[in-house]
Amino acid sequence: MTVLIAGCGDLGTEAGLRFASSGLRVYGVRRSPHKLPPEIIGIGSDLSCEVPDVPPETEVVVMSTTADRRTERAYRAAYIDALLNLLDGLRRARTYPRRFLLVSSTSVYGSNDGWIDEDTPTTPTVGTAAILRDAETLLQRRMPQATLLRLAGLYGPGRTRLVDQVRNGSAVLSGPDRWTNRIHRDDAAAAIVHLSTMNPEPDPVYIGVDREPAARGAVLRFVADELDIALPPDASQGSVRPEGKRCRNDRLIASGLQYRYPTYREGYRAILAGDGVRHP
Repeated sequence: MTVLIAGCGDLGTEAGLRFASSGLRVYGVRRSPHKLPPEIIGIGSDLSCEVPDVPPETEVVVMSTTADRRTERAYRAAYIDALLNLLDGLRRARTYPRRFLLVSSTSVYGSNDGWIDEDTPTTPTVGTAAILRDAETLLQRRMPQATLLRLAGLYGPGRTRLVDQVRNGSAVLSGPDRWTNRIHRDDAAAAIVHLSTMNPEPDPVYIGVDREPAARGAVLRFVADELDIALPPDASQGSVRPEGKRCRNDRLIASGLQYRYPTYREGYRAILAGDGVRHP
């Protein structure tokens, strides 16, 4: 089986290495293909403005592009323009993959309060999230068999901002507290591989989060305790109940995905232990 990863950055590369370790042939599309590990065959292309050369034998496509800035223009280039160019590349190669997975974001659910699952209506409240939803709709119209994986905030190797803030004392418990949803980079990559290769066919939409939404204050206190340093300053104004959405991952668990880091506790302990090694 041949896999094409369009947007082979940190997450895409980790997923590519996992595909390769299971014996699959993996191509990765990125602007600087020389930065890819040898297990991934590089295809040099700027998807935002170029149609890539797609291997005609491609059976699985993963699109995991990211915007280089949080602006609507950057998001349109990274998701809409890149998707159109990728679809043009598939058509030019006369390639019809049996699986196409788009990495999207839980931001398409907007700022809802309460519990969110795959059946919750999408109500993007900012322009960048609306563009992501437009990309999802475009793909589903062109490829009805495609799967959407809506990830929450990624953390893991190289993504240590929260830990750094606690360590240097810049983290603040501000109020009202908010629910946070996250997934470790390695579990997100495992989800990509799992959904792209599983039997039977995957569902159209999955939410990619760990097993425990957590109040931001609870996460900060946990990291401070693990570092054995003073808790961040509390400016929460006496807020009792956190606000915001909590995302469920029941569908992803039911599909058979095994989490290495089921909650933020295991994930941040691994970060603090310096565990940046890939785990197939």
